[in-house]
Amino acid sequence: MAASMASALRNWKLLRFEVTEDATPGCDGVRYSCTPTLGVFTALIGASGDVLVPEDRLRAVMATAASGRTTLEHELERLLGTPWDHELEPFRRAGDGAPVRWLHAAG
Repeated sequence: MAASMASALRNWKLLRFEVTEDATPGCDGVRYSCTPTLGVFTALIGASGDVLVPEDRLRAVMATAASGRTTLEHELERLLGTPWDHELEPFRRAGDGAPVRWLHAAG
């Protein structure tokens, strides 16, 4: 469901959004974050809420950093979605007393 929602929303070029599907027994969760400047970020999310990094992506980051094209720290930040988190954080905070709606089930 999260993939379908993120796919539909990303066509709105000026929209910032985050769609998260929680992990269930036997299945990791997923988070999609999107900003107009950064594009879409996708991450697997474990039951505890941590970003899960597949081995092949970690090896690719290490190889890129070893080549000298970038730093390991920069690549790891992107792998964890830190630039997206920084850009979306102001939109995650609700003002004191502001109504907040959580979508618990869709579809």
